[in-house]
Amino acid sequence: MESEKFQDRHIGISAEEEKVMLAKIGLNSLDELIDQTIPQNIRLKSGLKLPEALSEHEYAEEMALMASKNRICASYIGMGWYDTVCPAPIFRNVFENPVWYTSYTPYQAEISQGRLEALMNFQTMVSELTGLPLSNCSLLDEATAGAEAAAMMYALRSRDQIKNEANKLFVDKNIFPQTLAVINTRTEPQGIKVVVGDYKSFEFDNSFFGAIIQYPNSNGNIENYTAFTEKAHDAACKVAVATDLMALTLLIPPGEWGADIAFGSSQRFGIPMFYGGPSAGFFATKEDYKRNVPGRIIGVSKDAYGKAAYRMALQTREQHIKREKATSNICTAQALLATMAGFYAVYHGPEGLKNIAKRIHSATALIADELKALGYTILNEQYLDTLKIGFPSGVSQYSIREYAEMRDINLRYYEAGEVGLSIDETITEYKAHELLAVFSLAAGRSEVYMIDDLPEKMVISDKFLRKSEYLTNEVFNSYHTETELMRYIKRLDRKDISLAHSMISLGSCTMKLNAASEMLPLGHAGFQNIHPFAPQSQTQGYTELIGELGEYLKEITGFAGVSFQPNSGAAGEYAGLMTIRKYQESIGQGHRNIILIPASAHGTNPASAIQAGYETVTVDCDAQGNVVLEDLQAKADQHKDNLAGCMITYPSTHGIFEKEIKEMCKVVHEKGGQVYMDGANMNAQVGLTNPGFIGADVCHLNLHKTFAIPHGGGGPGEGPICVAEHLVPFLPHHPELDGSTVNTVASAPFGSAGILPITYGYIRMMGAEGLTRATKIAILSANYLAECFKNTYGVVYRGTTGRVGHELILECRKVKDTSGITESDIAKRLMDYGYHAPTLSFPVHGTLMIEPTESESLAELDRFVDTMNQIWVEIKEVENGTYTKEDNVLVNAPHPEYEICADEWKHAYPRSKAAYPLEFVKNNKFWINVARIDNAYGDRNLITCLCDMG
Repeated sequence: MESEKFQDRHIGISAEEEKVMLAKIGLNSLDELIDQTIPQNIRLKSGLKLPEALSEHEYAEEMALMASKNRICASYIGMGWYDTVCPAPIFRNVFENPVWYTSYTPYQAEISQGRLEALMNFQTMVSELTGLPLSNCSLLDEATAGAEAAAMMYALRSRDQIKNEANKLFVDKNIFPQTLAVINTRTEPQGIKVVVGDYKSFEFDNSFFGAIIQYPNSNGNIENYTAFTEKAHDAACKVAVATDLMALTLLIPPGEWGADIAFGSSQRFGIPMFYGGPSAGFFATKEDYKRNVPGRIIGVSKDAYGKAAYRMALQTREQHIKREKATSNICTAQALLATMAGFYAVYHGPEGLKNIAKRIHSATALIADELKALGYTILNEQYLDTLKIGFPSGVSQYSIREYAEMRDINLRYYEAGEVGLSIDETITEYKAHELLAVFSLAAGRSEVYMIDDLPEKMVISDKFLRKSEYLTNEVFNSYHTETELMRYIKRLDRKDISLAHSMISLGSCTMKLNAASEMLPLGHAGFQNIHPFAPQSQTQGYTELIGELGEYLKEITGFAGVSFQPNSGAAGEYAGLMTIRKYQESIGQGHRNIILIPASAHGTNPASAIQAGYETVTVDCDAQGNVVLEDLQAKADQHKDNLAGCMITYPSTHGIFEKEIKEMCKVVHEKGGQVYMDGANMNAQVGLTNPGFIGADVCHLNLHKTFAIPHGGGGPGEGPICVAEHLVPFLPHHPELDGSTVNTVASAPFGSAGILPITYGYIRMMGAEGLTRATKIAILSANYLAECFKNTYGVVYRGTTGRVGHELILECRKVKDTSGITESDIAKRLMDYGYHAPTLSFPVHGTLMIEPTESESLAELDRFVDTMNQIWVEIKEVENGTYTKEDNVLVNAPHPEYEICADEWKHAYPRSKAAYPLEFVKNNKFWINVARIDNAYGDRNLITCLCDMG
């Protein structure tokens, strides 16, 4: 008897519904549709060779076994990752709550007020702890944040510095090695020369534009950088500081001693180590630099009735809008983890955070005293939580390591022979006892340490201690009991639309089901509590997971090698381009610097190419949305001596499978270039075709799209790259994994490894059959919607046979011409029906791009169709004069609860039309918190911190 299949739970369309949909589009079979959609010459000749699909129960058992193969040890390695206590109400009510983890990036602010407030909490926390007034709402990790700081300082050079070609960046030698490695990778193609040295003896000259230092530094030392910072400023150089938010609860913040930028990781604010991630990087700076800050910024504006409302500020800086003029290529950030870190600060409050830091420091000071009594040397003059330790005669690093591993303790082992340890909030009397026992045994001493208490102790010099207050806003001083925090979290999640409410039809973003069975393994301690630099003998479970998943992705993409290091899609784009760069340098073709990018490519492609040091040339598309092969050929010919490659999104962002894709690859290869295929739309390829078979050389995969990792309000993401055989040697390396810094692009060797079990589960439970069917159903659903809308809005682009791929672009420009109603009005009106808008004005201005995905049922698709059709009726009511262009349900949308419930109603249409436009809305009304938000006001009056709100 056949057991239940996971694919039947994941895929929303049943066999009977499939027949109904096929009949609607005039076809007899799904295969007939696929034959009309995907060119025959790129169709795979055989199915995917993947293991037989597991049931959900079998997957749960396999993951429990895999997690058990990771050996959990007490981790004192530090270097940017620390064991933490994630408060249970945050882990359960946020991390495991689909309202938080399935929501999309908050471009539509009116239905994102909850997570925008949570991210504002994060920004406020970062700004007040760092002493700098402007923060973004997270970056990928500490190392990439450091690279962004370097790029920003370079972009902020004065006219004289640009004229003098100042291109040198000083980096202090005592910075985390992985941060230095990523800075080196990211600065090289920008023409920035990194100079590593000792800040104490370094002298600036006019060839330098900036400096990066660490506080406390990699060895744990607290240094006084005031004089150094003044010296840098006197030389017209800016200073960026890698720092630790927990340390800043006790230490004078960088902003108070003159730093221009502060960056780091918020991981130790309640986020598990997860073998390297995900955890949110942070970035704070002076308000003068608001136009240059990388990533997204949450600001405050007002709605149509003057009510304060949160929104993403300065959206015109977004990389897909700026394209090749973007100052960064950031797309996915770590919004979900930033939200959790913000709630951690809310839960503990300023006094709670300070007490945690004091306890960490007290334990460190106690251990330091006991080590000195045993004859060890503490090589730190001033420290918070990290000690660098020298040995008495007869003690070696080897003996320390031997005794430590016997007790399941991981320490940091320096190349020069010293040992380091970093204390975290999980320290207990017993753990301190065990740690000291290691050093006692190694020293041949017989002391038995029975520590009954960790007494408060402060050995940091007063000149380093913080005097200024922080986190004084009410939100950080109100929710310190679980009941209050739980209710606060609930109040916020009620303000957000997510996949828990309705279909999110965003094109190019694949908002598919993130199955609970895929998510559950993330709660295993064996996946959570592993340091990314733990010995490989302790990480067998992760090694198996990463190895097997890599083989699956190579099979799916048709490539020979894979790297999991890039921790977002755009980071994958960058890593892929850098892999191409290193390969071409190896064959004496390093001068190649031109990347061809079709107008139909994914929005981050031009920005990523510029960040990788290339010049971009746009290739034209015709009126049907196809890349003009003749233009590609002409531009490849024109740049043949310097052509590095071409970035192609397939199917294109126009939503079509171009039949000449193989010819495009051939043109580029004939001129010596490499083909980069953007994997944003892999949801339309899996099991039917693949980049390797088509002829590409490298692709990235958005695991947060095609492979079921949740979007989390803007992140976490993971963007592994797969490459052809000749590119394998040039994949990203990592100094802590293999000793090499070639193409290091993330803090951790495997990026955000902690979320890889989700993708592993998706593939293992779907199996080859389920993955292939998912692709077919995604294409069926898109074509079903195209058929439903063809006589109303109309579809902008179709393939040569009249079919769309897995997404479609609705034409809204004609609507504006006849009624004055814009695509934005339609997007806002969708909120009244309980829907998130499709992608707005991208890739074509004045349109809406829809991607239904395979996860949605026919009932949900039909509800969306009914909604869009009713909005069409409402548009016609404006056109025929039933309602004026100035007062109608579209231009006034969305209608917030407070307006609907007000005693006064000023509109010509009834309240019922505004609030309950269709019968189904009455049964599941999503009440909106604010009216339409004034974006321009928010940009003119930029407020990014709760302390500035009055």
